[in-house]
Amino acid sequence: MSARSLHQAGWEVRLLLRNGEQLLLTFVIPVALLLGLGLTSLMPDAYGTDRVPQALATVLAVSVISAAFTSLAIATGFERRSGALRFLGTTPLSRVELLAGKGLATLAVTVLSSGAVAVTAFAIGWRPTAHALWVPVLILLGTAAFAACGVALAGLFRAEAVLAIANGLFLVLILFGGVIIPASSLPGPLGALAPWLPSGALADSLTGVLVDAHSPSIGAILVLVGWAVVGTTVSARTFRWS
Repeated sequence: MSARSLHQAGWEVRLLLRNGEQLLLTFVIPVALLLGLGLTSLMPDAYGTDRVPQALATVLAVSVISAAFTSLAIATGFERRSGALRFLGTTPLSRVELLAGKGLATLAVTVLSSGAVAVTAFAIGWRPTAHALWVPVLILLGTAAFAACGVALAGLFRAEAVLAIANGLFLVLILFGGVIIPASSLPGPLGALAPWLPSGALADSLTGVLVDAHSPSIGAILVLVGWAVVGTTVSARTFRWS
C-alpha cells in the first residue's frame, strides 16, 4: 500500500465525516434501525423474543451495503461528473492508488459505523460470544466485496444512472437478497439465488456468528471473496477518471 493511497484514504475519511448527510446515513439511521428492530416486534416471530442479536446481524449487513456499495458508488459517480476525479488524474496518484484509497476510507467509515451499532446493541442487552470475533473479518470481507462492486458500477455508467441503479440494487438486495428476509424464507429461485449474492452470504454469516453462535461457512466466505475479486478486476480494467 503506497503512501499516496493512505493520504487519499485519509482525505476521503475526513470528507465523509464532514458531510452531514453521510453522518446521518452512516451512524444515525443504523443506530435508530437497530433500536427499532431490537426493542419492538418488527422482527419476524421466527427470531423469538431475544431479537437484539438478529437485529444486530441485520443492521450490520445493511450498514455495510449502504456504506460500501450505495454511498460509495453514488459519491464516486458524481465525483466523475463534477471533474474532481479528472483533477486527481493529473496528479501522481494512479488509478489503482485511487481505488485503494477509496477502499480503505470506506472500510474505516464502515468499521466506525459498525462499532457504533455494536455499542448500542450492547447497551440494550446483547452480549457477545466467542464467535463474535468473526464479525470484524466478515465486515472486512463484506466491505471489500461491496466496495469493489460499487466502484465498478461508478466507473461504468453516468452519475444519474449510478444514482438510480445503486439505490435500486440496495432495495433489491436488502429485501430479496437474504438480508431482511432469510434466504430460506424466500420463494423458489430467489431463495436459491440469495446465498450466491454478497448480501446473502454476508447476512447469513453474521446471523450464524451472532445468533446461532457458530463459525461462518466456507462457502459464504468464498462467495464474498469471489465478488471482491470480480469487482476489483472490473474496476481496475474499466474505471475512468471522467
